Amino acid sequence: MSTGTVEVIYRGVFQKTLARNICRGVVLAARKEGKIGIAFGRYGDSPERNGIPAKQFAVVADTEEELQEYLSRYEPQNNDVTIVADDTLCKGIESWAWNGLHPVTSLLRPGGTLLVASTQTPEALLADLHRSQRPYKLALVKSTASFSGMFVFKDDHSDARLLGALARSAPHLVGLHAMCEAIADQWKSDLKVNSAKQAHDRIEPLSVTPGQGNPALPFSFTLPGWKTMGEGLAIPGIPARAAAAGADGGYTPGRNEVYKKFTTRTQRPVINFDTCKKCRLCWLQCPDTSFDLTADGLYDANLEACCGCGVCEAVCPVEGCVTMVHESEFNDNASQWERWRQDKKRYAVWLSGVIASRPARAHGFHDRGQYARESQAATQGR
Repeated sequence: MSTGTVEVIYRGVFQKTLARNICRGVVLAARKEGKIGIAFGRYGDSPERNGIPAKQFAVVADTEEELQEYLSRYEPQNNDVTIVADDTLCKGIESWAWNGLHPVTSLLRPGGTLLVASTQTPEALLADLHRSQRPYKLALVKSTASFSGMFVFKDDHSDARLLGALARSAPHLVGLHAMCEAIADQWKSDLKVNSAKQAHDRIEPLSVTPGQGNPALPFSFTLPGWKTMGEGLAIPGIPARAAAAGADGGYTPGRNEVYKKFTTRTQRPVINFDTCKKCRLCWLQCPDTSFDLTADGLYDANLEACCGCGVCEAVCPVEGCVTMVHESEFNDNASQWERWRQDKKRYAVWLSGVIASRPARAHGFHDRGQYARESQAATQGR
């Protein structure tokens, strides 16, 4: 067996425990097969905030020499499996270094498996996934949506489910029997072992060709070379300038043209401009200055600057004026105010529809039978 790697892409802080448990489980299962492995985080604590994408890896090898040779590289390449813990990340991720939007398949080897925790269909996810130059397999693990719209490590067995599906996707790295033994040792739970077995048996990988997926080019920009990069660790600030004028005399705060935040978002605010009282609380309280003042005194969310924290929904005094909706409902970051201004009746129909489509949000599990009931409902027909 050649050395193999598992990559886990997750929402910083929110899913760190989930990602750690997955990578740890891979290594412990590999050891039961007489192999050697290591798990590590790609990013430190600093960027793991507010949903910013982060990564952890698990590397498995037959011998210590093979493992050390592989780890001498700066970053793992050609992953056998890339696990996406939150399906909104399928739209692309921007690392803590903010050097452009990267497809989630960028480190996946030809023929590797992209394993996604999602309530969506493979066809829906393909509309978000940027086209890859290499063929791969897409496999889904069905689960339930958490209170924030993300998949987080609570008691929903996301870790065990993904580990079971991983054993099916890359049995050359670790088999199901060893994986179940590792899960039993770590969590002392027969229920988690059964969850792993069910996920292993239920996933149905879909073969994806280079021509499939979102044809849009990922957002990117040119990084400075060694001749143009400044000395030391100082980062120059944005040149001072007057705030740009919005449409017909509105007000748009000055923003960095290349510093985007939308990949941190699992949900976005949708605004009912017909009920807005112009109280300015969303504009005042937004921690990322994401609201633009329009010419008619309303407040439009700039969805390239918005990180999806939900503060605007929390502070809005008008019920239903600002509502957080899952990112799977959207394909762009276009202005909602422009859409409303062009056709207010059509916007109202769209608004009511997109709010009604929101998945139920739960705050974890409260009784012993709840997991069994909800997991059965989430995976029925799979």
